[in-house]
Amino acid sequence: MTESDHTSIRIGKHGVGPDHEPYIIAEMSGNHDGSLDKALDIVRMAAAQGAHAIKLQTYKPETITIESDAPDFRLSQGHELWGGRTLWDLYQEAHTPWEWHEPIFALAKELGITAFSSPFDPTAIDLLESLDVPAYKIASSEIVDLPLIRLAASKGKPIIISTGMASVLEIAAAVEAARSTGNEQIVVLACTANYPADPSESNLRGIPVMRDAFGTLIGYSDHTMGIGAAITAVALGACVVEKHVTLSRADGGVDSAFSSEPDELRMLVEQTKVGWQCLGEPRVGARRQEKEGLRFRRSLYVVEDVKAGDVVTAQNVRSIRPANGLAPDEFAHVEGRTFKADTPKGTALSWDLI
Repeated sequence: MTESDHTSIRIGKHGVGPDHEPYIIAEMSGNHDGSLDKALDIVRMAAAQGAHAIKLQTYKPETITIESDAPDFRLSQGHELWGGRTLWDLYQEAHTPWEWHEPIFALAKELGITAFSSPFDPTAIDLLESLDVPAYKIASSEIVDLPLIRLAASKGKPIIISTGMASVLEIAAAVEAARSTGNEQIVVLACTANYPADPSESNLRGIPVMRDAFGTLIGYSDHTMGIGAAITAVALGACVVEKHVTLSRADGGVDSAFSSEPDELRMLVEQTKVGWQCLGEPRVGARRQEKEGLRFRRSLYVVEDVKAGDVVTAQNVRSIRPANGLAPDEFAHVEGRTFKADTPKGTALSWDLI
C-alpha cells in the first residue's frame, strides 16, 4: 500500500480520494451536436442527475489535426462508429466552439456542478486558464504529448491522465512529466480506448497495480455500456469515474452510441457511491451494528423441566436461540451427566447446573 492511498485532492468543492465518495465526471464530448442550447441542456442534465463535474474537450480541428484526405488522416473503414471518416471531418463535427466555453462554465457554476476540460494544445490551456478551470484532463491519445502535460500541470491544478492504449513506460513518463513541475495532484485513469468497449476488455485488475506502480490516485474512464464496470472499478480502488453522457442515444450524435442517458447517469452516481460505502475496512469480525444479532446466536438451553439427578439428554437439552448458554459444541461434554438441582424449561445451560 502506498502513502498516497490515504491522501486526497480537491477539485472545486469536492474532495477526491479513497476517503471520499467516487467523483463522477460527465463527459459531454461532441454530444451537443453543434448546438449550444443542447450543450447547456447536457450541463443541466448532469447537474440534476448528481454528477460532480461536467467535462468538455477544448480544441479546434486545426489544433488537433490538418485537413487532409490522405490515408494517414482517415479512420479505418471497419471502425464501428466513424469508419472511413477523415480526422478533420470528425473533429469539425465534434468540437466545442471556444465561444461556448464561457456560457457553459457560467451555467455550471450557477447549478453547482464543476466544469473543466481536456486541452489539446497550448492555446486551449490559455483559454481554460482565462476561465479559471479547477482541473485539467489529458485525453488518452495525448498521453505521449509530454510538453502538453508539463504545461497543464505547471498551472498547479489537479491533472487527470487517461491511459487508454498506453504502456507502463508511457504512463510512467506522463506521470513524471506532471511531477516535474512540482504538481503532485495527479489522478491516473484506467481506460480502454475502444468505443464502445466490451466489459471483457476492461482489465480492471490493473487498477491496484497502477496505484502501487505510480503512487497516484487512480480512477476509471469507462467506455462500456451500463454501470457494472464502474462499480467494479470502485471496488478495486478507483476514486474517479468518467463517463460520456447524452440526453438521448436515439437522437444520435458523434459519441451517443456509447454514452449514458440521464437515468443511467443517476444510477451510476448512486451505485458507485454504494460500492464505495461497502468497502469498509480491511478487517474481519462483528460490526457494531451486529451487536443485537450476537444475542441470538445458538447455544445450549434446557428445553424441558428437569429434576435433580436427571440425566442430560438430547431431549431435555438442545441448541437453540438465544446465545446465553454453553456453546453448542459442548453438548458432547455434558450429555450423560446429571443435573444438580431442579431446573425449569428455558434455562440457559451452564456448568454449575450439572
